[in-house]
Amino acid sequence: MQETRLDTARIQAARRVIDPIFLDTPLYRCEALEPGLGCSVSIKLETANPVRSFKARGTEVVASLLAGNGPRAVVCASAGNLGQALAWSGRGRGLDVTVVASRFAPAAKLDRIRALDARLELVDGDFDMARERAAAVARYDGIRLVEDSLDIETCEGAATIGLELVNTAPSFDAVLIALGGGALATGVGHVVKALAPEVEVICVQPLGAPAMTHSWRQRRVVTTESTDTIADGVAGRRPIPAVLDDLLLVADDAVLVQEASIVAGMRMLLDHAGLVVEPSAALGIAAILEDRDRFAGRHVVTIVCGGNVDLDAYHRWVGAAPVHRS
Repeated sequence: MQETRLDTARIQAARRVIDPIFLDTPLYRCEALEPGLGCSVSIKLETANPVRSFKARGTEVVASLLAGNGPRAVVCASAGNLGQALAWSGRGRGLDVTVVASRFAPAAKLDRIRALDARLELVDGDFDMARERAAAVARYDGIRLVEDSLDIETCEGAATIGLELVNTAPSFDAVLIALGGGALATGVGHVVKALAPEVEVICVQPLGAPAMTHSWRQRRVVTTESTDTIADGVAGRRPIPAVLDDLLLVADDAVLVQEASIVAGMRMLLDHAGLVVEPSAALGIAAILEDRDRFAGRHVVTIVCGGNVDLDAYHRWVGAAPVHRS
């Protein structure tokens, strides 16, 4: 395999600085999902932790380095989950954390960032506008900018999920990974391709936020003017070139799914797995729903990457109508 920016030895070392509360998350076969999907499905559950997403694996690595010899103040842009994770990791290490987010981000995520003692600055725009503002704050205040997916620590922290998959899972044929900025996909993809190259790495993105998927398919950065998806955690418009370069080396496929399939995936995870998840976490199930023939008879792992969702919005999406039970 050609070299990505990631290093397997550093990924293994990352486990030693990440709080164990974020490691060795549940991985189990969910047989109740299988009749409706037509394949064997295992869930890697990244929501059973204090920030209810995988993001703290990366922020733990970032914060441990800064607490050792870096600046004591940091800023990041976030759709919500990275901000919570950096606030949590920073608070435990005495860092001054600023998070820039869209004022249209889910209120539950913004409230949690505040509750974790971070300074929260809101912008009247989307995530990519928050990225621009965070970079400006870092320059003006002379503090460390943590940029998700570009900073290798965020990718290598997420990559520890890949180590757990290949070390503990029974043999599986494919892993379905939510694709946004790319930290999760490149991190897990790097480890899987290095240690279990026969496993298919499939990235999944909403049709309404397709920039990284279009970029992967065209092998060049493709930006979009806007996004239109309930999956706010993966709704970027401007892929990072270095991250795309890594993704091109580790992803076997990148697919786009419709909003209705994302909602159906959320409903299935609630009804058959007892999991309340945010839309990004249902992308893997959505991909199976849209292409059952592709996965028929295979063993698929899907990473349930986040559970931070406004309950009012969740109830609107999932609804109270009976869900089909196979």
